[in-house]
This record gives sequence, C-alpha cells and structure tokens, in this order.
Amino acid sequence: MFENLDDYIAAHSSAEPKLLQKLNRQTHVKIINPRMLSGHIQGRILKMLTQMCGAKRVLELGTFTGYSALCFAEGLPQNGEVVTIDDNDELEEFADSFFQQSEHGHKITQLIGKALDVIPTLNGPFDLVFLDADKREYQAYFDAVFPLIPVGGYILADNTLWDGKVIQPIEPNDKQTISLLKFNESIANDSRVEVVILPLRDGLTLIRKIKN
Repeated sequence: MFENLDDYIAAHSSAEPKLLQKLNRQTHVKIINPRMLSGHIQGRILKMLTQMCGAKRVLELGTFTGYSALCFAEGLPQNGEVVTIDDNDELEEFADSFFQQSEHGHKITQLIGKALDVIPTLNGPFDLVFLDADKREYQAYFDAVFPLIPVGGYILADNTLWDGKVIQPIEPNDKQTISLLKFNESIANDSRVEVVILPLRDGLTLIRKIKN
C-alpha cells in the first residue's frame, strides 16, 4: 500500500526536472549509497520551503551528489546563493558537472572540507540551513550555525527518524542513533526555537529560530 501511495504522491506532485532525473539516475548507477540523495518529493519540498521562507542565502552541510543543492538553488531568486559543504572531495567533480548544466548553477558555491572547520570561516546571515552530513555531529552543527541565522530563519535537519531506530532498542555502539536521539531531545527543549518533525522519508525536522 505504501509503495502505491508513494507512486500516487509522485504522480500528483510537480514533476521532477529533467536534469534532476538525470542526476538521480547517475547517482544510482555510479555512486555508493545512492539512497542518501534527496529524491523527487523531498527535492520539491526543499524548493518550496526555500520559496515559502523567502530565503536569499542557504547553507547546506552535506552536498553528496548535489541534488538538494540544486533544489535549493531552484527556489532562490536570481541573486540568491547556496553555500554547500562536503568533506568528500571524490564527489566534488561529479556534483559540479551537474551544477554546470543547471540554469541555477551560478547560485551554488561548493566548498570541500569538514563542516565544523569551514563554518567559522563563513559570513552570515543565512536564511535557511540544511543539516545532512555526519549524524553524530548534528548538535555541534546546530550550535555552530545558530549564530549565523537571523531570528525568523530556519534550520532543516534530515534523517532525524533514522529508519525508525529512534523508537527502537538502542545498540550501545550505535553512535549515530544515540547522537540523533540526543539532538532531537535537545532541540525539542530549546526555548529559542520552534520545532516540528515531518515523517517524510527518513524524517525531516523543521526548526524556526524565534530568539537569540
């Protein structure tokens, strides 16, 4: 039933742009762990959220093959900017090849390095930040980017339901699940933000900054 619902949702949502279809296919053919790619429906949501919050600058932690960066860029005005960071330099050329093919590619600045090293070198503000890198570092990412976001700005955190592991017995060596549990608990009790978890794919948390 759920597969049929996924097909129905895809058929009744805005179509996946042809370049993103191509990127999706090439990622599945050539890249390890292709499920890390945002995909059609989440991509359309990222674009729409960018437009809804009127973002002009987006910071993304975790480029992978560039799918989500292209979705953010699509939702930005012509003078908007996506700064996307990844520490896997082996994927840099692959992602950039698709940025070069996109009419929105000029909005994307691709940086290589560990996010926690790169973030202190950036100048804010960023209207929207997307956390999609090392799950063990989500709290550290949140703390690092929070000062760069104005009141009223947003943070999106991906994979926060982690294949349902957040409600299952925890393996003591499962550092990613343990870190996500701590992160989810921390932001749920942070008076500086409003939070809602969407049960989209692997969980997408929307965080709105309401005070410094």
